Amino acid sequence: MKKYVYVNVHIGKFCGAKSKEHRDIIDEYAARGYRYAGYIPTNINDYGKIKDMDLIFETDL
Repeated sequence: MKKYVYVNVHIGKFCGAKSKEHRDIIDEYAARGYRYAGYIPTNINDYGKIKDMDLIFETDL
């Protein structure tokens, strides 16, 4: 059985394609024994830009 953890990341004006925040979060959870499983956009603006997303991590129970 797997356990999943969801970490919300806000993508604002200063956090975008050049941001390293998502990499830091992935590295942090990897150090805790979690595996990065993907992401889900949780907020998209009218122009299709992702404003918020959940990074998904999994581990064995």
